[in-house]
Amino acid sequence: MASVNSSKLRRSDSLFDVMFRRNIMPHKLYFISTCLFLFAGSCFPDDDHEMEEFLKREFSLSKPYQGVGSLGSSHWELMGDAMVTTDQVRLTPDMQSRQGAVWSRIPCHLKDWEMQVHFKVHGQGKKNLNGDGLAIWYTKERMQKGPVFGNMDNFTGLGVFVDTYPNEEKHIERIFPYVIAMVGNGSISYEHERDGRPTELGGCNAMVRNLKHDTFLFIRYVRRRLTVMIDIDGQHEWRDCLDIPGVRLPLGYYFGASAITGDLSDNHDIISLKLYQLTVLRSKKEEEEEEQDVITIPSVENMELLRLVQGEEGMSGIAIFFTVLFSMLGCIFLIVIGMVVYSQWNESRRKRFY
Repeated sequence: MASVNSSKLRRSDSLFDVMFRRNIMPHKLYFISTCLFLFAGSCFPDDDHEMEEFLKREFSLSKPYQGVGSLGSSHWELMGDAMVTTDQVRLTPDMQSRQGAVWSRIPCHLKDWEMQVHFKVHGQGKKNLNGDGLAIWYTKERMQKGPVFGNMDNFTGLGVFVDTYPNEEKHIERIFPYVIAMVGNGSISYEHERDGRPTELGGCNAMVRNLKHDTFLFIRYVRRRLTVMIDIDGQHEWRDCLDIPGVRLPLGYYFGASAITGDLSDNHDIISLKLYQLTVLRSKKEEEEEEQDVITIPSVENMELLRLVQGEEGMSGIAIFFTVLFSMLGCIFLIVIGMVVYSQWNESRRKRFY
């Protein structure tokens, strides 16, 4: 999305406070985004609510990575070219045609949660001569190799991608690396040649390569609302990336992280994955409604309206200029035609009168 205003996220803030403190949509899209909010009203609380968070160690990965990858001695399992060092879990080395992943062994049954990802992407390649990126997953499937940042295509669940290489070069308005999110239902394919644009929920540019300071990714899922933010400037502030209501994710899926390289490469490192359980106050009516509305297939409400919003945001400056120009010329043409027709009608009427 276009706006990337920085804002601090305080632990004590309610989602309602955070939502209205940010300005993710440009002003010209307020009407469309307002419609989206109204359609997804069930995802919004009617009043402020408080949240408490608790670190869930069984779903978290951090130093010293004791037993990671060992059978039966860790909650996390390695796959492919992933390896554990004293400083990180390296998903891929800076070598061609590698892929690796780390997956939780335990399914997560939390309704509301947030994942804070401490990661690092670095390598010898110059700008646009590196690839391909990494992904954070919450999916039904686990430990499956594939072309989507080291995971299988047609996945079921949520993927948040840090894409470091532009495959669709004609879209010059998008600067890479770029972060996007996607929800799959088992039959939706990620279009690698188009950098996932047809199925993305939103995103933001994130210059994360070869930085000397720490880089973080924040994923929050509360009341069926997905929020992604980044902290990549070394200022210890979260920056807005995407904020989508109406995201429906089933319980019991697995967390994971994966990465892939092709002809171009990078080191893709995970320093830590920290999952927090969020306890959100709900009314008795809300609890009853959620118990009755059991989610079995991942989906996003009002996806067509969301794509309309993204289409408006995705227009380049040149496209917007010519759209406005031709609209103005069309209006002028219609005014001129109207004046000519009126003049002819008025002249004909005058001759009949005399």
